[in-house]
Amino acid sequence: SVHLHHLYIHIHSFKIWTNSMPFFQKTVVLPSHPRGFHLVTDLVLKDISAGLSQFKIGLAHFFIQHTSASITVCENYDQDVRADLETTFNRIVPEDDNLYTHTMEGSDDMPAHVKSVLVGPSITIPITNGKLNLGTWQGLYLCEHRNQGGNRKIVVTLHGE
Repeated sequence: SVHLHHLYIHIHSFKIWTNSMPFFQKTVVLPSHPRGFHLVTDLVLKDISAGLSQFKIGLAHFFIQHTSASITVCENYDQDVRADLETTFNRIVPEDDNLYTHTMEGSDDMPAHVKSVLVGPSITIPITNGKLNLGTWQGLYLCEHRNQGGNRKIVVTLHGE
């Protein structure tokens, strides 16, 4: 059985301490981005740094609450990587209304769903000494697959000690 020692509730974030390891959860809202691969590490860290700093070791789980955008980790230095990824994805999954049955939300919608499935809605990154343990050249990407997708919500769950 689990006994809660503390329970803190805030709008869009909460902490639970069990008799094992604490959890921290927050929904990060990213501003609208045009279609493409966008480095959002700093934007996300700004919103979760207070919670992240409480963990010496653990896991950070990122889940995007959308079906036409995705999240991943990739090269954080050269912007050409992001442009090349967008070009590659557009070749793999073209916009062509004749290819798809689901077209009522626009010609970019069904390809966006396919791209989202290929990348996935979530990733997990290790936490070490209050920081995301990313490699030297790694950053968190918002993969926006719609021409203009609007704000995107990412639920961040931290677990560790």
